[in-house]
Amino acid sequence: MKKHQHTRSGCTPQKILTLCGGCLTAALIFSAPSMASDVSFSGESSTILRMKTNLEKKDIYPLYEYLRLNLNDNRDDGSGVAFYLGTWGRLDLADKSTDKYSDADLQYAYLSYRSAKNNLAVNFGRQFISEGVAAEKVDGLYLRSDFAAGFGASAFFGKAVMTETDAKGGNFVYGTRISQSMPKYYSVGISALKSEDSDKQRYREEEGIDLWLHPVKQVELTGRSSYNSITEGWMEHAYSLGITPLEDIKFGADFSNINYNDYFYNVTTNALKLATVFGLPNPNSNEELLTAGVFVSATPIKNLTITADYKNYSYQLAGDANYFGGKISYSIPGSYSAGFSGHRMEGNSDRLRYYEYRLYAAKKIGHADISVDFMNVGYDKKINDVKNSYAATASAGYEFSRKLKVGADLEYSKSPDFDNEVRGLLKLTYAFDTKKANKGGKE
Repeated sequence: MKKHQHTRSGCTPQKILTLCGGCLTAALIFSAPSMASDVSFSGESSTILRMKTNLEKKDIYPLYEYLRLNLNDNRDDGSGVAFYLGTWGRLDLADKSTDKYSDADLQYAYLSYRSAKNNLAVNFGRQFISEGVAAEKVDGLYLRSDFAAGFGASAFFGKAVMTETDAKGGNFVYGTRISQSMPKYYSVGISALKSEDSDKQRYREEEGIDLWLHPVKQVELTGRSSYNSITEGWMEHAYSLGITPLEDIKFGADFSNINYNDYFYNVTTNALKLATVFGLPNPNSNEELLTAGVFVSATPIKNLTITADYKNYSYQLAGDANYFGGKISYSIPGSYSAGFSGHRMEGNSDRLRYYEYRLYAAKKIGHADISVDFMNVGYDKKINDVKNSYAATASAGYEFSRKLKVGADLEYSKSPDFDNEVRGLLKLTYAFDTKKANKGGKE
């Protein structure tokens, strides 16, 4: 799982308070009632304690606090103003989990205006942008609107929120997406993104196309292609097709092609360097990955689903691998679920030759939820003297009220990379909200 310290944006507590204070002040000013409106304030606090002993026999007990706040002013004319805030902090209760005993960061904090017409939206602050080729966290401005004849457009610009790494990152990033759609049948978009470094040199230049096709009720196609103008190569093609000829039968297929040099150009996170640790191709190599898969799913009786699937992984340098098998699941929404799956991986390396099995069950009893999950990977040949890699997890939770929930997880695992690891987790979630109706600017 991605470590939190790898995604810090470099914010100091003073910067976090300044940005939050500025956005909140602006939210209060813009939400000052000038017409009939409903003002609501809601949030959620999640306190999480993780526990484990690492390979150096150190006790790692980091305590995390996640806080999410929403302030909404919804007007009677359909428009609205909102402020969204998300932040987290960490305190180590025993040995250090990183090079520091404590840490904190701002995930998002932005002011949002929504118009009653044309799906117009304006966001200002720290936010995550997902528009075509763009999947960026920025401190800046985002605008979106619909126009006549099914056309729509969006644009953003700001400072990229860089991850903690030695790589030299772009200072300013901006992009746009233009789309044309008929909501029931299709949507097609073209997008572009550009970033420059501190010397005003080209850092990133990407263009792409994305589509969603739904010509008839039984068929749905989604996909995207992205191009790197600096390396002059296609970064990615990814498409999936779903066909439902009958209500209880579904077919699916997916295809993707990734060129590592083009896709990982100017990488801004150290997390991708972990690929070589687990025997995966180096993101900075000339590797290219082509995947293609199919599946068929059937529901012969109510709540029971049977699925068979197959996927081929074709690496230009590392060779091919085939992954195939099936799963069966039974689920009664809000009450009970259970399932079993079995798969075979056949590849060119020892790490990619194994049988994989998973068994899980979950049950809701009144206000309590309990679940168990077991996964086993049996390698054809031992990897670091380990023939069977497995993980067993037991979880339990209790809902005291709509606003207060507690939960706990306990996991025991063994793998070629981590021998006999025990992890524990305690989680306390508290939600709160208030609502006030204003009429004509008065309470």
